[in-house]
Amino acid sequence: MQYIVSAPSTLRASIQLPASKSISNRALILHSLAQSNIVPCNLSDCDDTRVMIRALNETSEQIDILAAGTAMRFLTAYLSVTPGTRTITGTKRMQQRPIRILVDALRKLGAQIEYAANEGFPPLRITGTELKGEEISLAGNISSQYISALLMIGAMLPKGLRLHLTGDIISRPYINLTLQLMRDFGAKAEWTSENSITVHPGGYQEVPFTVESDWSAASYWYQMVALQGIKNKKIEKQEKGSFNTSTYPEIELLGLFSHSYQGDSRGAEVFSKLGVRTEYTDHGVKLTSIGVPVARLVEDFVDIPDLAQTFVVTCCLMNIPFRFTGLQSLKIKETDRIIALITELRKLGYVIRSEQDSILSWDGERCPAEAEPVISTYEDHRMAMAFAPACLILPQIQIDEPQVVSKSYPSYWESLQEAGFKVSLKPKKI
Repeated sequence: MQYIVSAPSTLRASIQLPASKSISNRALILHSLAQSNIVPCNLSDCDDTRVMIRALNETSEQIDILAAGTAMRFLTAYLSVTPGTRTITGTKRMQQRPIRILVDALRKLGAQIEYAANEGFPPLRITGTELKGEEISLAGNISSQYISALLMIGAMLPKGLRLHLTGDIISRPYINLTLQLMRDFGAKAEWTSENSITVHPGGYQEVPFTVESDWSAASYWYQMVALQGIKNKKIEKQEKGSFNTSTYPEIELLGLFSHSYQGDSRGAEVFSKLGVRTEYTDHGVKLTSIGVPVARLVEDFVDIPDLAQTFVVTCCLMNIPFRFTGLQSLKIKETDRIIALITELRKLGYVIRSEQDSILSWDGERCPAEAEPVISTYEDHRMAMAFAPACLILPQIQIDEPQVVSKSYPSYWESLQEAGFKVSLKPKKI
């Protein structure tokens, strides 16, 4: 299946964003560890959260989490301290995503985990037991989901957990998100030094909890405002200042807060460099296009890797050279996002360079673009959502397998249509 997406002439809308997947999945694990009867409110309706809910409620021996990487990591730790024997598996791609680091760490704490197929990869056969370990060291540059998975079960260990992170720590905001949510559910957990975290024993409490909207989802609307803003400025320049400013973009995003737990809220600050102003309201944020964007964007994405695709595509389409570092985790996401970005942007005529599997840059180099490019999504929701706004600059864009957005933002295409975009199914060739 393919969608053809074309842009409206004016971008003005009020959008209800989905609830945060990151918060929803953590809250569900903590809710289950607390054996609470109070279900968190405003949970995300994305694939990752639905499979998490199913896995926590069903009693079948095998759990299929499909392509949900967060669920795979969090449930691996959760099942290690939960009575019973379960096998957890997923899609073909999920069975190619390494999990040895987390399994080794859990085994050191006393977990009973076996590889059901290939060593180092899902599926896993896990027998829940009381973990006797209390201290462990891990490299700080591993996925924060491994660290979060261990931290959340730390409060269930008889002696708690002391976790030491060595070297550079990537995605620290996601670790802080986990710690804050653990405290919301009654646990005592804190940084005891720059690289060490202590989780005290005692488990969790039954508490009411409401999930805020998703800042990662908000990034695509920031992208649209940036692209429409630069497009309008070009038209205004061509018409020598006579352009009607009432057609400039204005988007309201509901359910976001200025003091957010989510690290991706930093996207607002980075987008300000691309000419997008954020105004906090009683209901969320209002986005408008103002000012002149920077001539070149240099950013470290180690704390906000899920926004990398959005900014790479945005900068290319705005003709802004960039150098983005801290992207080492992109290679083990739903797809190898570094290769995917290089491949798909070449279709649009942009030559992106990669260095050390952790840096992406563009110096303005172009190549011939395909006449009717079709963007491959690689079973990756963020590829679809980051490339769809390209239709604001191009006549239109074609997105292959657009249903992948269900992983985090199931109503994405409907939201685009609410904002005036035309989203149509590409006719099949006879």
